[in-house]
Amino acid sequence: MKLSKQAARVARSVKLRLVLPVLIAALVAAPVAGCGGSSDSSGGADPATVAPPSAPIFVDFTVRPEGATKTNIENLAKKLAGVDNLGDLIVAELEKSASGEGEELDFAKEVEPWLGKEGGLFLQEYEGQNFEGYGAAIQTEDEGEAQAFVDKQAEQSDESVKDGSYEGVDFKVQEDETTIGVFDGFVVFAEDEAIFKSMVDASEGENLAGEKTFTDAMGNVPDESAADVFVDIGGLIEEAGREIDANTQTFLDSVGIEPKEATAVASLLPNSDNVEVDISSNASGDNPPSGDASELLGSLPGTSVGALASAEFGKRFNEGIDRIDEEGIPGQVPPHQLKKSLKEAGVDLEAIAGSIGDVGVYVTGNSQKTLAGALVMEAESDTQATNTVSSIGLFLRKAGVPGVTKISEGATGFSIRSPELGRQPVVVAAKGSRIAIGYGVASALSAFDESGKTLADNPSFKEAEGVLGSTPIAAFVDGHSALTLVSALIPPGDEGFSEAKKYLSKIEYLAIGSEASDGLATAKLIVGVK
Repeated sequence: MKLSKQAARVARSVKLRLVLPVLIAALVAAPVAGCGGSSDSSGGADPATVAPPSAPIFVDFTVRPEGATKTNIENLAKKLAGVDNLGDLIVAELEKSASGEGEELDFAKEVEPWLGKEGGLFLQEYEGQNFEGYGAAIQTEDEGEAQAFVDKQAEQSDESVKDGSYEGVDFKVQEDETTIGVFDGFVVFAEDEAIFKSMVDASEGENLAGEKTFTDAMGNVPDESAADVFVDIGGLIEEAGREIDANTQTFLDSVGIEPKEATAVASLLPNSDNVEVDISSNASGDNPPSGDASELLGSLPGTSVGALASAEFGKRFNEGIDRIDEEGIPGQVPPHQLKKSLKEAGVDLEAIAGSIGDVGVYVTGNSQKTLAGALVMEAESDTQATNTVSSIGLFLRKAGVPGVTKISEGATGFSIRSPELGRQPVVVAAKGSRIAIGYGVASALSAFDESGKTLADNPSFKEAEGVLGSTPIAAFVDGHSALTLVSALIPPGDEGFSEAKKYLSKIEYLAIGSEASDGLATAKLIVGVK
């Protein structure tokens, strides 16, 4: 889904003289400003009431941030870009842009008096990787003033503007078909006249605000959120006109996911020294992953550029195997034959899954040459760890995988060498109750090293845990180490990266925390800013 491309397309199609510069500013600023939430704390009408009920994407945002939200946004803008007042900068750029087009705009006199606090944007008609339709609405505190501004812009336009009316609502249509009108306490514009009329219909009948899937999903939005993005996953599948292939459906069934009924919401919360994105979704099925693997994550090497951990992986793996075994794999494995055939070959999937607890992955290195990492699995006992490695080795030999060689130095296990794997072997080893699968002997053995510093010793990791609070940390990226590695991997002279680097250097860390309850999976993404 290329939302950024669609947003750019919206901005390009909107002529400055006619279609309210503030609308463009609001759409552009939505990811970094506002006090979102479809409950409409602004006191005006809910923008979702003019969105068609089938809209698969809806963004709710506030044009005028206030209080702590405004302060936090300004603090972040200053830290990241050296901007003292983001709102003043946006207004200045709008007025400058208008002047550059041979027009004049006095935001304080012409726009601010009627401009409301909250807005919304929906996307529809998802085809391929793009959306082919959009509509937006921003609250107005004075419909008469707003209409007068629209009329003035139309009169001064050097392009042809057509007047129209639908169900008692007057509107104007530009040459590129962008349609604008004022009704129900909103300034409304759409990509074309048909979409505008669908928004009028929505305001008088069924609309997104009345859909249970929308209200249920938005019910989890934090009160202090800055902007919220609602995604109807099932609606996107229907819009695309695609069917899920049999193998993918088997996998989704195995983990209890029904994508055609799934939704998700992402909410943005700006804080003074970090940006938080809260995500909630029912896409994880009736039994979403839960548990706390933060202890394993914190025990991974302190030199890790990034790492993640998943709790009770073996349990979920076993549940998935049971469902796949019950359903079979279409055209490949009949029902109730997967586990049986593997056991006859000496591979007990249930025993392997039953021996695995939490699982973690980490990456180290500061260049392509030093790039390495490993997957780490925790077993309940030393014996289980050794037996699991032996079972994996047996499975590979039964499958005819070449280049499998036993190792015993520093751990018990085996290595796999092949030209396709490159200069180093993949190593599968066990030591104590821990199993590691790494690229290269050193990478694998580093998972067992107890003498060096761990991620839990990293000050940024500790800070991230503190920010996440009661939410268990599940993933961590060290900002400085990651930027060093990426800088080494991207070709010199890349102008886009060079421009982004001055902002990326301000990122201290990225962290993700996750938990689940009552069929709902939630996650927090924290971006720490220096």
